[in-house]
Amino acid sequence: MGSGVKKWVVGITDYIEPPSDIEESAFGEAEFCFLPDWREGGETAERWREVDALLAWHLPINEQAADLLERCKIVVRYGVGYDTVDVKALSRRGIVFCNTPDYGTEEVADAACAMILGIVRKVWLYDRAAREFSEGTWQENLLKPHERTNALTVGIIGVGRIGTAVVNRLRAFGFRVIGYDPYQPSGHEKAVGYERVQWQEELLEQADIVTVHCPLSDETQGMIGDEFFGKMKEGASLVNTARGGILEGLNCLERALRSGRLACAGLDVLPSEPPKGHSLLDAWRGDEDWLRGRLIINPHVAWYSQQGWYEMRYKAAETAKLFLEHGKLRNAIEPEGKRQKGAEL
Repeated sequence: MGSGVKKWVVGITDYIEPPSDIEESAFGEAEFCFLPDWREGGETAERWREVDALLAWHLPINEQAADLLERCKIVVRYGVGYDTVDVKALSRRGIVFCNTPDYGTEEVADAACAMILGIVRKVWLYDRAAREFSEGTWQENLLKPHERTNALTVGIIGVGRIGTAVVNRLRAFGFRVIGYDPYQPSGHEKAVGYERVQWQEELLEQADIVTVHCPLSDETQGMIGDEFFGKMKEGASLVNTARGGILEGLNCLERALRSGRLACAGLDVLPSEPPKGHSLLDAWRGDEDWLRGRLIINPHVAWYSQQGWYEMRYKAAETAKLFLEHGKLRNAIEPEGKRQKGAEL
């Protein structure tokens, strides 16, 4: 160490560009290197064999990638979701996997609430309509109905970190807030301050706006489909800032919007990103009359702020440091997709 040789080698897979100054500020004992895509094979893939830890973004970490990680002791994902990571393949090789679930909480909660308030106050509906108001007309162009926030119910599916942050924000605006999350302990609703429902169907029947804050898993993959929309209140709205795969596809969303079952949808995530061609997207881009102002799509940026970007990178590197230097696990995920007992939440 005295000669300047770093104790650990930590690889960064993709998306992050040099320098690795943020990671270095969290883990100064490590040398960070930017790895090539392992799928290119040859000598480029050999560099993966040299790392003690791996920080991954979108690049898939599957069986073949895991085979290259001969020295690696821990893989940490930049971000919450880990559907691109074969946790079982890593576990079979004795490699711990952790995610970074506690960055961007404020940003995603703010984005969800911005979409909810935009729907309630018809912000983007008025924006579109105001462009077409003729001379001599203006304030009398009221879109009806208009409800106060305290006359509306927002249903939150998934009341974890982000869902809780949404509860805290929405209560200040006077909404009635109900939540469904079978994985939260009894009394969680009392501590946080929402009305708990025991079944998702209860939430869908009552909510004027449904906002989704659960992870993508076998249980939630394609959860939002025709049956889901059929159980929602007529004319309710949907917000999804969680994972695109929770939505079964764009066909069911288009049917729900066209039929009027769904009044509006605010999406930060899509089933396929970047999106492929689809009639709903064509209508959205073309500002067709039937959809105008009823669908807002953001390009998966709800998580982002300068502070969130820094926090995500710092915490991912810090998680690797805690394990390599101190043997301490944080946010470890078991092969079954559950958090390890005793790991910090």
